[in-house]
Amino acid sequence: MKLSLDKQQLLGMAAALGAYALFGLSYVAVRQGVSAVSTLTLLSWRFLMAFLAMFLCRVLGIFHIHLKGKPLRLLLLIALLQPVSYYIFETLGIQLTSASESGTFMASIPLVTLLLMPLLVHERPSRRQWISIAISVAGIIVVGIAKWAGATLNPWGYGALFLAVISDAVFLNLSRRADAYTGIEKTYAMTLLGALAFTLGALVENGMKGTLRAYLLLPFQNMEFLLSCLYLSLGCSVGAFILRNAAVARLGPGRTGSFNGICTLVSVLSGVLFLHESFSLLQGVGTLLVLVGVYGANSLPRRARLDSPLIQGQEERR
Repeated sequence: MKLSLDKQQLLGMAAALGAYALFGLSYVAVRQGVSAVSTLTLLSWRFLMAFLAMFLCRVLGIFHIHLKGKPLRLLLLIALLQPVSYYIFETLGIQLTSASESGTFMASIPLVTLLLMPLLVHERPSRRQWISIAISVAGIIVVGIAKWAGATLNPWGYGALFLAVISDAVFLNLSRRADAYTGIEKTYAMTLLGALAFTLGALVENGMKGTLRAYLLLPFQNMEFLLSCLYLSLGCSVGAFILRNAAVARLGPGRTGSFNGICTLVSVLSGVLFLHESFSLLQGVGTLLVLVGVYGANSLPRRARLDSPLIQGQEERR
């Protein structure tokens, strides 16, 4: 049964909200998971578990993957950006900076996404989108300022986070163009390439260090690492990316990216709720700005929604 445009828009917004909420919780999981292991080891197990979950769902008929006869070049490029390029730089950035720094820095993704839209998808963001997303980014900066007492000011960490921002912004735009694939097909390819690339790197790294046996047994001997990987793989690499790919198909890259602020808010609020961190008035003001920006970017007038991919007949493939 086909849904109306308004209902499809609501589904897209719900998918984006869910995706970025899951991503927000990943900051805590990443910092726990990399406390005693290398970046490649964490990423290897994360995407191995994610691909095995996707593959099992495909075998059981829960997911349907149909790639035969479809052009694979764009799908390969998307998978190289997400997860290979993005997760290497993001994980390195998180290791070299504080959680608040990394979360605040990644807030620039929506603006970079908008900047690249005319070049990559030949769409021009509306003035309202620019203003709303700028408000949201300002809110993220305000939230971050309140948490920057322990800032690392690490240029290498900032450089890694900048490359992660570019990777994600390009991915969001190219994902919109890859309308020959469903969100599940994109996620399947992304987890497969991530598992191959990161596992090869981890095998080489641990082989050279003489820690190959420890690497292979790690999730079976370290419960904290196993739990972190299960959340990162099933919650983020599978669930969140399926939701975000679905959101891009319904909302486009600009409006989907506007939800990025939710990611930082969830990371901050999870620290308050689970780690008993403080929550200041300044953070409250920043939170309000983020919510206003997200609302403004997604409460577009009906005429502004005529560019939706749904109007172009793509909803039948989603």
